[in-house]
Amino acid sequence: MTQNTSAQPLILGGAQTPRAALPHLPPLALYIHIPWCVRKCPYCDFNSHTASKVLPEEEYVDALLADLDQDLHAVYDRELSSIFFGGGTPSLFSAAALGRLLKGVEARIPFASDIEITLEANPGTFEQEKFVAYRKLGINRLSIGIQSFQQEKLEALGRIHNGDEAVRAADMARQAGFDNFNLDLMHGLPDQSLDDALDDLRQAIALKPTHLSWYQLTLEPNTVFWNQPPTLPEDDTLWDIQEAGQALLAEHGYAQYEVSAYAQSGRPARHNLNYWSFGDFIGIGAGAHGKLSHPDGRIVRTWKTRAPKDYLNPTKSFQAGAKELTNEELPFEFLMNALRLTDGVEARLYAERTGLDLASLDEARTDAEQSGLMQVEPSRLAATDRGQLFLNDLLQKFLS
Repeated sequence: MTQNTSAQPLILGGAQTPRAALPHLPPLALYIHIPWCVRKCPYCDFNSHTASKVLPEEEYVDALLADLDQDLHAVYDRELSSIFFGGGTPSLFSAAALGRLLKGVEARIPFASDIEITLEANPGTFEQEKFVAYRKLGINRLSIGIQSFQQEKLEALGRIHNGDEAVRAADMARQAGFDNFNLDLMHGLPDQSLDDALDDLRQAIALKPTHLSWYQLTLEPNTVFWNQPPTLPEDDTLWDIQEAGQALLAEHGYAQYEVSAYAQSGRPARHNLNYWSFGDFIGIGAGAHGKLSHPDGRIVRTWKTRAPKDYLNPTKSFQAGAKELTNEELPFEFLMNALRLTDGVEARLYAERTGLDLASLDEARTDAEQSGLMQVEPSRLAATDRGQLFLNDLLQKFLS
């Protein structure tokens, strides 16, 4: 596939005040977006599209590799620490297509010896049958979109699987050789009670995943739920669910390490940790976003063409735009990720990954500490428990 490369990336922001060259570049990850789903869920605001009966697997893999070729200039001899297939529903693609893609990626960028490769999958029987083949490709982590085990809640969310399939998916993942997998679970669902939410969580814990993404349903613009909002639990119920659920997870050895991420010891998602600690990631695929650092100190966010038909059109550019982050934007950009982590990050990473002096944060940092939103710990940048609850208020202090 030949893609038009004549369009130049759009770099916004104008002249920059020079800042220090980065002492060394952060770890590099790869995000691959597969934009098709069997059906669009009413709460979903991701770039996903209802799949036709036959997916353009070959054409899309060709496009992904050509897209990657155009970002290779920003690799700078780094190896890939992680790969994440997101969507959409990446498990709609055949193992043959994903295998060709992974071989093409590795031929372009070397893989770390302990690379983490995650694939998002749905619990439906069709996807489960592919788990063994995916594992043979070197994919070593699954993220299974359960959302709920209760039929009425699954129907309200527009999900096409049932609770039994969700249970079987976890069992089949383990049988296929996945000793590391995540279950994606929502709470605060339409008409959900505290008991309903805890029943879902207990069922998930009983399946012994290494990782749980447990997060509250929110109504996002440009979704069916935004235009036709369901009846959601009252705030008091939502608070009770959050408190009781976190206690239950901790009781069973799932430590919270990010706002909505819980893991067994040693099992946090390395790809997501890289993202939250302001690591670099190439984003390929329709609507994918990336963040790439350069040795001279430039840090650029990129985004790709959203519509699959345009992404596959050889007369159109893969890259829809790019923006170099300014010195004024970097503190907020760094901290809006780092402060989501319950333990924050080592303070030294701020200078290493932004090129800015840590002392430039002093005034806002002191204000946040005195407000009880940031921990008073010179060697770390971390929110307090209160700061995690009021993260937006905390981040506002670092806006220029």
